[in-house]
Amino acid sequence: MAIKSWVRVAGISLMGAALGVFAPRPAFAQVTAEVGVDFGWTSSEGINASTPVFVPPLNATYQSLDITRGAAFGLDFGVYFTENWEAEFIWHRQFSSLEISNPAAPLKIANQNVDNYHGNLVYNFFTHDDKLRPFIFGGLGATVYVPGDFDSGLAGSAGQQKIGSFGKFSTTWGGGIKYYPNPKIGVKATIRWTPTYIKTDAAGIWCDPFYFPSCWVVGNADYQNSIEYTGGVTFRFGKD
Repeated sequence: MAIKSWVRVAGISLMGAALGVFAPRPAFAQVTAEVGVDFGWTSSEGINASTPVFVPPLNATYQSLDITRGAAFGLDFGVYFTENWEAEFIWHRQFSSLEISNPAAPLKIANQNVDNYHGNLVYNFFTHDDKLRPFIFGGLGATVYVPGDFDSGLAGSAGQQKIGSFGKFSTTWGGGIKYYPNPKIGVKATIRWTPTYIKTDAAGIWCDPFYFPSCWVVGNADYQNSIEYTGGVTFRFGKD
């Protein structure tokens, strides 16, 4: 075979090898979306009223309103827009109780569901083909508090109106790890911190030393914090 023919064959072979390296990968190598189900536990805290409140039906004074720790369940849906970056929407529910305390002894008021709705930006380390993928995320959304009926053990609870639900702005932050025993199904473990803004209390007066007498009331923001620990299953979808 002539030298030119050898060069032509070598060139075609190199091109073929290059195309094999850089060409799109086969089914499920290009993951486009994930759907997950999570189960776990949430540790949470409540807030303190600005001043103690006397509750006549209970003949006691309370200042702390607490959301107890409880089981958690959630669903999430994410869409990949690069190999590593994912836009995700989650709905997670915490099952807990609403309690009042301080200085009186703790007292359960009602069952309490806490629903989190967040849009997250997720960074997944490594590539779609790796079985083990750590991830981190941050997001914005709302926390919705959905109390149940007053606890039947409270005096006069049968005649009380149901406690109304309400929502507050919140952010959510966390990370975890995913493991894929096969390309379509994986398992994951996640830790998520959600601070929810509740109110701002006046914390005093601050005066500008350079532009006195310019003074402002300084606020002390009060957040209801929760930390969620979950494990779950995630299903991957892709294209050829």
